[in-house]
Amino acid sequence: MKILRQIGSMAFVLGFFTAIFAGIPWYVVATDDPVVPWWLRIAVFCLVGGILLVLVTVALEQRKSKASGEEFPLAESQSRVLLLNSTDIPGREITEILGLVKGHTVFAIWLGKDLSALVRLILGGELTEYTEMMGRARNIATDRMIAQAEEQEADAIINIRYMTNSVIGSAAELLAYGTAVKLSKQENRLRR
Repeated sequence: MKILRQIGSMAFVLGFFTAIFAGIPWYVVATDDPVVPWWLRIAVFCLVGGILLVLVTVALEQRKSKASGEEFPLAESQSRVLLLNSTDIPGREITEILGLVKGHTVFAIWLGKDLSALVRLILGGELTEYTEMMGRARNIATDRMIAQAEEQEADAIINIRYMTNSVIGSAAELLAYGTAVKLSKQENRLRR
């Protein structure tokens, strides 16, 4: 599927640039002859065919992932790694700092949902499509950060932060990062 999508992308780009940078100048020069040359027809077919091929492959991949249960997680994974946005852990002592761990994802929503959100933007109300998108992106980034910490055999991730950035249109980048640490095995009793 990935190869077909790349072929579709290349056909689209080739058709687009041929139509724009060769087709428009040809039309300006040959305005008296309305017959469209073969190379411009091929460019237009590549442009449209490339878009269709990309759309079909993405739709098939999404359908395949939903059917096989590979849908993005809706909740953070169950892990033994403790997650904190503070630097101190009550009753525990940090014995070793393992370093920075991070999880990263770029997420987008389907164009139909994007249009629904645009209508809500005009009429008012919560943009639930974007709320769900960012929630899923946060869970995926957090799971990836936890996986890095587990590889280092960390007991906790402290000082966790999230950063988001708009990439293009309705696509958003989300980065989760924190410091992976090892904790003392003996719990200290909290004094009252």
